[in-house]
Amino acid sequence: MTMTNEQAAWFAETFEKLVANVGKAVLGKEHVIRLTFTAMLAEGHILFEDAPGTGKTSLARALAATVQGSHNRIQFTPDLLPSDVTGVTIYDQKTQKFEFHKGPVFNNIVLADEINRASPKTQSALLEVMEESRVTVDGTTYEAGRPFMVLATQNPIEQAGTYRLPEAQLDRFLIKTSIGYPDHASTVRLLGGANLKDRSKELTALITTQAVADMADLAATTHVDTAVLEYISRLCEETRNASETRLGVSVRGALAMVRAAKVWAAGQGRNFVLPDDIKELAPVVWTHRLVMDPEAEFSGATPDVVLTRVLADVAAPQQRATA
Repeated sequence: MTMTNEQAAWFAETFEKLVANVGKAVLGKEHVIRLTFTAMLAEGHILFEDAPGTGKTSLARALAATVQGSHNRIQFTPDLLPSDVTGVTIYDQKTQKFEFHKGPVFNNIVLADEINRASPKTQSALLEVMEESRVTVDGTTYEAGRPFMVLATQNPIEQAGTYRLPEAQLDRFLIKTSIGYPDHASTVRLLGGANLKDRSKELTALITTQAVADMADLAATTHVDTAVLEYISRLCEETRNASETRLGVSVRGALAMVRAAKVWAAGQGRNFVLPDDIKELAPVVWTHRLVMDPEAEFSGATPDVVLTRVLADVAAPQQRATA
Protein backbone atom coordinates (compact mmCIF):
# COMPACT_ATOMS: atom_id res chain seq x y z
CA MET A 1 0.00 0.00 0.00
CA THR A 2 1.41 3.38 -1.05
CA MET A 3 1.25 6.49 1.08
CA THR A 4 -1.63 8.79 0.11
CA ASN A 5 -1.26 12.49 -0.72
CA GLU A 6 -2.98 13.39 2.55
CA GLN A 7 -0.60 11.20 4.53
CA ALA A 8 2.37 12.73 2.71
CA ALA A 9 1.16 16.22 3.60
CA TRP A 10 0.78 15.23 7.26
CA PHE A 11 4.21 13.60 7.27
CA ALA A 12 5.86 16.71 5.82
CA GLU A 13 4.12 18.99 8.32
CA THR A 14 5.16 16.82 11.26
CA PHE A 15 8.69 16.49 9.88
CA GLU A 16 9.02 20.28 9.67
CA LYS A 17 7.80 20.69 13.25
CA LEU A 18 10.35 18.15 14.50
CA VAL A 19 13.18 19.86 12.63
CA ALA A 20 12.14 23.28 13.88
CA ASN A 21 11.94 22.07 17.48
CA VAL A 22 15.46 20.61 17.46
CA GLY A 23 16.59 23.79 15.68
CA LYS A 24 15.82 25.72 18.86
CA ALA A 25 18.69 23.89 20.56
CA VAL A 26 21.05 23.40 17.61
CA LEU A 27 21.08 26.80 15.94
CA GLY A 28 21.68 27.34 12.24
CA LYS A 29 21.94 23.64 11.31
CA GLU A 30 18.59 22.89 9.66
CA HIS A 31 20.06 20.71 6.90
CA VAL A 32 21.99 18.55 9.37
CA ILE A 33 18.89 18.17 11.54
CA ARG A 34 16.91 17.08 8.47
CA LEU A 35 19.53 14.46 7.68
CA THR A 36 19.46 13.23 11.27
CA PHE A 37 15.69 12.83 11.30
CA THR A 38 15.95 11.15 7.90
CA ALA A 39 18.31 8.60 9.43
CA MET A 40 16.02 8.10 12.41
CA LEU A 41 12.85 7.60 10.35
CA ALA A 42 14.70 5.33 7.91
CA GLU A 43 15.74 3.36 11.01
CA GLY A 44 19.41 3.88 10.29
CA HIS A 45 22.40 5.42 12.04
CA ILE A 46 24.51 8.50 11.45
CA LEU A 47 28.24 9.18 11.74
CA PHE A 48 29.52 12.69 12.39
CA GLU A 49 33.11 13.46 11.49
CA ASP A 50 33.59 16.70 13.34
CA ALA A 51 35.92 18.75 15.46
CA PRO A 52 35.08 18.92 19.19
CA GLY A 53 32.56 21.46 20.41
CA THR A 54 30.25 21.66 17.40
CA GLY A 55 27.07 20.56 19.18
CA LYS A 56 26.88 16.80 18.65
CA THR A 57 25.86 16.06 22.25
CA SER A 58 23.32 18.87 22.13
CA LEU A 59 21.85 17.40 18.96
CA ALA A 60 21.44 13.96 20.57
CA ARG A 61 19.77 15.43 23.64
CA ALA A 62 17.49 17.63 21.55
CA LEU A 63 16.41 14.65 19.45
CA ALA A 64 15.57 12.60 22.51
CA ALA A 65 13.68 15.50 24.11
CA THR A 66 11.67 16.12 20.94
CA VAL A 67 10.50 12.52 20.51
CA GLN A 68 10.05 11.85 24.24
CA GLY A 69 12.76 9.21 24.07
CA SER A 70 15.64 8.08 26.26
CA HIS A 71 19.24 8.81 25.44
CA ASN A 72 22.70 7.90 26.68
CA ARG A 73 26.25 8.85 25.86
CA ILE A 74 29.15 6.42 25.62
CA GLN A 75 32.63 7.93 25.74
CA PHE A 76 34.73 5.52 23.72
CA THR A 77 38.24 5.01 25.11
CA PRO A 78 40.96 2.40 24.49
CA ASP A 79 40.07 0.53 27.70
CA LEU A 80 36.32 0.38 27.01
CA LEU A 81 35.02 -3.21 26.97
CA PRO A 82 32.22 -4.67 24.82
CA SER A 83 30.21 -5.35 27.98
CA ASP A 84 30.42 -1.63 28.80
CA VAL A 85 28.42 -1.05 25.62
CA THR A 86 25.94 -3.92 25.49
CA GLY A 87 25.59 -4.90 29.14
CA VAL A 88 26.71 -7.78 31.31
CA THR A 89 25.24 -10.83 33.03
CA ILE A 90 25.85 -10.86 36.78
CA TYR A 91 25.15 -13.62 39.29
CA ASP A 92 22.77 -12.50 42.05
CA GLN A 93 23.57 -14.38 45.25
CA LYS A 94 20.21 -13.56 46.80
CA THR A 95 18.13 -15.06 44.00
CA GLN A 96 20.87 -17.50 42.96
CA LYS A 97 20.21 -16.57 39.34
CA PHE A 98 22.08 -14.76 36.62
CA GLU A 99 20.60 -11.37 35.81
CA PHE A 100 21.31 -9.27 32.73
CA HIS A 101 22.16 -5.64 33.41
CA LYS A 102 21.45 -3.66 30.25
CA GLY A 103 24.15 -1.43 28.82
CA PRO A 104 23.78 2.09 27.42
CA VAL A 105 22.76 0.80 23.96
CA PHE A 106 19.30 0.11 25.39
CA ASN A 107 18.15 3.66 24.76
CA ASN A 108 16.36 5.33 21.87
CA ILE A 109 19.24 7.69 21.08
CA VAL A 110 22.81 6.51 21.74
CA LEU A 111 25.69 8.94 21.30
CA ALA A 112 28.88 6.97 20.65
CA ASP A 113 31.43 9.72 21.21
CA GLU A 114 34.83 9.39 19.53
CA ILE A 115 34.00 5.87 18.42
CA ASN A 116 37.37 5.43 16.72
CA ARG A 117 39.20 5.62 20.07
CA ALA A 118 37.95 2.20 21.19
CA SER A 119 39.53 -1.07 20.14
CA PRO A 120 38.09 -2.94 17.14
CA LYS A 121 36.68 -5.57 19.53
CA THR A 122 34.65 -2.94 21.37
CA GLN A 123 33.59 -1.27 18.14
CA SER A 124 32.29 -4.61 16.92
CA ALA A 125 29.99 -4.77 19.94
CA LEU A 126 27.83 -2.22 18.14
CA LEU A 127 27.55 -4.18 14.87
CA GLU A 128 24.68 -6.48 15.82
CA VAL A 129 22.59 -3.84 17.55
CA MET A 130 23.11 -1.35 14.69
CA GLU A 131 22.08 -3.89 12.06
CA GLU A 132 19.29 -5.78 13.85
CA SER A 133 18.32 -3.54 16.81
CA ARG A 134 19.02 -6.34 19.23
CA VAL A 135 21.82 -7.62 21.45
CA THR A 136 22.83 -11.22 22.12
CA VAL A 137 24.60 -11.86 25.43
CA ASP A 138 25.37 -15.36 26.71
CA GLY A 139 23.07 -16.86 24.10
CA THR A 140 20.07 -14.72 25.04
CA THR A 141 18.73 -12.05 22.67
CA TYR A 142 17.41 -8.70 23.93
CA GLU A 143 15.51 -6.25 21.72
CA ALA A 144 16.71 -2.64 21.66
CA GLY A 145 13.25 -1.27 20.87
CA ARG A 146 12.04 1.41 18.45
CA PRO A 147 13.16 3.95 17.59
CA PHE A 148 16.82 3.10 18.00
CA MET A 149 19.57 5.20 16.51
CA VAL A 150 23.31 5.48 17.05
CA LEU A 151 24.87 8.90 16.59
CA ALA A 152 28.58 8.20 16.40
CA THR A 153 31.34 10.79 16.24
CA GLN A 154 34.97 10.69 15.24
CA ASN A 155 37.55 13.45 15.35
CA PRO A 156 39.10 14.06 11.90
CA ILE A 157 41.98 16.10 13.32
CA GLU A 158 43.57 14.24 16.23
CA GLN A 159 44.34 10.69 15.09
CA ALA A 160 46.83 9.65 17.77
CA GLY A 161 45.55 6.65 19.72
CA THR A 162 42.65 5.99 17.37
CA TYR A 163 41.57 2.91 15.44
CA ARG A 164 40.27 3.26 11.92
CA LEU A 165 36.67 2.15 11.58
CA PRO A 166 36.53 -1.05 9.49
CA GLU A 167 34.64 -0.91 6.20
CA ALA A 168 32.03 -3.34 7.53
CA GLN A 169 31.19 -0.95 10.34
CA LEU A 170 31.23 2.17 8.15
CA ASP A 171 28.78 0.42 5.83
CA ARG A 172 26.30 0.15 8.71
CA PHE A 173 25.98 3.90 9.00
CA LEU A 174 23.16 5.14 6.82
CA ILE A 175 24.58 8.67 6.66
CA LYS A 176 27.95 10.25 7.25
CA THR A 177 28.10 14.02 7.56
CA SER A 178 29.41 16.82 9.77
CA ILE A 179 27.72 19.53 11.80
CA GLY A 180 30.46 22.11 11.38
CA TYR A 181 30.69 25.48 13.04
CA PRO A 182 27.60 27.73 13.06
CA ASP A 183 27.40 30.83 10.88
CA HIS A 184 28.03 34.29 12.26
CA ALA A 185 24.41 35.09 13.15
CA SER A 186 23.88 31.74 14.90
CA THR A 187 27.15 32.13 16.80
CA VAL A 188 26.03 35.54 18.09
CA ARG A 189 22.72 34.02 19.25
CA LEU A 190 24.60 31.20 20.99
CA LEU A 191 26.90 33.64 22.75
CA GLY A 192 23.92 35.74 23.81
CA GLY A 193 22.47 32.69 25.55
CA ALA A 194 25.73 31.52 27.11
CA ASN A 195 23.95 31.06 30.44
CA LEU A 196 21.95 28.19 28.89
CA LYS A 197 24.32 25.26 29.23
CA ASP A 198 21.83 22.78 27.79
CA ARG A 199 19.25 24.25 25.41
CA SER A 200 17.58 20.86 24.98
CA LYS A 201 16.13 21.17 28.50
CA GLU A 202 14.00 24.03 27.21
CA LEU A 203 12.40 21.86 24.52
CA THR A 204 8.92 20.37 24.69
CA ALA A 205 8.30 16.86 23.41
CA LEU A 206 6.22 16.96 20.20
CA ILE A 207 5.55 13.25 19.65
CA THR A 208 6.07 9.93 21.37
CA THR A 209 8.51 7.20 20.43
CA GLN A 210 5.55 5.11 19.25
CA ALA A 211 4.58 7.93 16.88
CA VAL A 212 8.13 7.95 15.54
CA ALA A 213 7.87 4.22 14.84
CA ASP A 214 4.55 4.84 13.09
CA MET A 215 6.12 7.58 10.96
CA ALA A 216 8.94 5.20 10.02
CA ASP A 217 6.39 2.59 8.94
CA LEU A 218 4.50 5.22 6.93
CA ALA A 219 7.66 6.48 5.22
CA ALA A 220 8.43 2.93 4.13
CA THR A 221 5.29 3.01 1.95
CA THR A 222 6.60 5.88 -0.21
CA HIS A 223 6.53 4.83 -3.85
CA VAL A 224 9.80 4.26 -5.72
CA ASP A 225 9.40 3.81 -9.46
CA THR A 226 11.27 1.00 -11.20
CA ALA A 227 13.12 3.60 -13.27
CA VAL A 228 14.48 5.16 -10.08
CA LEU A 229 15.51 1.76 -8.73
CA GLU A 230 17.35 1.05 -11.98
CA TYR A 231 19.04 4.46 -11.69
CA ILE A 232 20.26 3.59 -8.19
CA SER A 233 21.54 0.23 -9.41
CA ARG A 234 23.44 1.81 -12.32
CA LEU A 235 25.05 4.36 -10.03
CA CYS A 236 26.20 1.61 -7.66
CA GLU A 237 27.62 -0.42 -10.55
CA GLU A 238 29.55 2.58 -11.82
CA THR A 239 31.16 3.15 -8.40
CA ARG A 240 32.28 -0.49 -8.42
CA ASN A 241 33.67 -0.25 -11.97
CA ALA A 242 35.52 3.02 -11.36
CA SER A 243 39.28 2.64 -11.75
CA GLU A 244 39.92 4.67 -8.60
CA THR A 245 37.98 2.38 -6.26
CA ARG A 246 38.73 -1.02 -4.80
CA LEU A 247 35.19 -1.35 -3.49
CA GLY A 248 32.15 0.57 -4.65
CA VAL A 249 28.73 0.95 -3.08
CA SER A 250 27.52 -2.34 -1.57
CA VAL A 251 24.05 -3.83 -1.82
CA ARG A 252 23.50 -2.62 1.75
CA GLY A 253 24.42 0.86 0.54
CA ALA A 254 21.88 0.66 -2.30
CA LEU A 255 19.15 -0.45 0.11
CA ALA A 256 20.15 2.36 2.48
CA MET A 257 19.67 4.87 -0.33
CA VAL A 258 16.16 3.60 -1.04
CA ARG A 259 15.18 3.85 2.63
CA ALA A 260 16.68 7.32 3.02
CA ALA A 261 15.15 8.61 -0.22
CA LYS A 262 11.69 7.46 0.86
CA VAL A 263 11.91 9.50 4.07
CA TRP A 264 13.49 12.47 2.27
CA ALA A 265 10.67 12.55 -0.28
CA ALA A 266 7.94 12.17 2.35
CA GLY A 267 9.55 14.95 4.35
CA GLN A 268 8.94 17.24 1.37
CA GLY A 269 5.30 16.24 1.08
CA ARG A 270 5.68 13.72 -1.75
CA ASN A 271 4.53 10.12 -1.76
CA PHE A 272 7.06 9.23 -4.47
CA VAL A 273 10.82 9.43 -4.90
CA LEU A 274 12.48 11.54 -7.61
CA PRO A 275 15.93 11.05 -9.15
CA ASP A 276 16.85 14.43 -7.64
CA ASP A 277 16.37 12.92 -4.18
CA ILE A 278 19.05 10.34 -5.03
CA LYS A 279 21.43 13.03 -6.29
CA GLU A 280 20.91 15.12 -3.17
CA LEU A 281 21.47 12.25 -0.75
CA ALA A 282 24.29 10.47 -2.60
CA PRO A 283 27.17 12.45 -0.99
CA VAL A 284 26.07 11.65 2.58
CA VAL A 285 24.76 8.12 1.99
CA TRP A 286 27.44 6.74 -0.33
CA THR A 287 30.75 8.60 -0.01
CA HIS A 288 31.86 6.78 3.16
CA ARG A 289 31.16 3.41 1.53
CA LEU A 290 33.76 3.81 -1.23
CA VAL A 291 37.14 2.18 -0.63
CA MET A 292 39.76 3.91 -2.73
CA ASP A 293 42.61 2.26 -4.59
CA PRO A 294 45.84 3.25 -2.77
CA GLU A 295 47.59 4.42 -5.94
CA ALA A 296 44.61 6.48 -7.05
CA GLU A 297 44.29 7.95 -3.56
CA PHE A 298 47.99 8.86 -3.59
CA SER A 299 47.38 10.64 -6.90
CA GLY A 300 44.69 12.79 -5.32
CA ALA A 301 41.50 10.86 -6.06
CA THR A 302 38.80 11.09 -3.39
CA PRO A 303 35.39 9.44 -2.90
CA ASP A 304 33.71 12.81 -3.46
CA VAL A 305 35.41 13.24 -6.84
CA VAL A 306 34.48 9.71 -7.94
CA LEU A 307 30.87 10.09 -6.87
CA THR A 308 30.53 13.49 -8.54
CA ARG A 309 31.79 12.03 -11.82
CA VAL A 310 29.49 9.01 -11.58
CA LEU A 311 26.45 11.22 -10.96
CA ALA A 312 27.41 13.29 -14.00
CA ASP A 313 28.01 10.28 -16.27
CA VAL A 314 24.91 8.22 -15.46
CA ALA A 315 21.77 9.70 -17.02
CA ALA A 316 18.84 10.10 -14.64
CA PRO A 317 15.38 8.94 -15.72
CA GLN A 318 13.38 11.81 -17.16
CA GLN A 319 9.85 10.69 -16.39
CA ARG A 320 8.03 11.92 -13.31
CA ALA A 321 8.15 9.02 -10.85
CA THR A 322 4.70 9.46 -9.34
CA ALA A 323 2.81 6.87 -7.36
